[in-house]
Amino acid sequence: MMKKAKARHILVKKEKKAKELLSLIQAGSKFEDIAIEYSTCPSGKKGGDLGTFSKGEMVPEFDEVVFKASPNKVHGPIKTGFGFHLIEILERH
Repeated sequence: MMKKAKARHILVKKEKKAKELLSLIQAGSKFEDIAIEYSTCPSGKKGGDLGTFSKGEMVPEFDEVVFKASPNKVHGPIKTGFGFHLIEILERH
């Protein structure tokens, strides 16, 4: 059975910036609003929504978090070749 997940993320170049944004989210800012304002990924315009994807479609560091960490929480910063991600796992099947 192929594992699938639905997630959104915020991508920035610097770890320090990712930590600042995580603090804003933890203080009550909406993940989607922060993604729209700060994410450097094209998905940022959609509040960071990556839709539903299968295990293996994303880079390994990203996949590991999405398919192992607790859903409905914001995880990160996670370093990949693209920069630093904050990841919110919405669903996992």
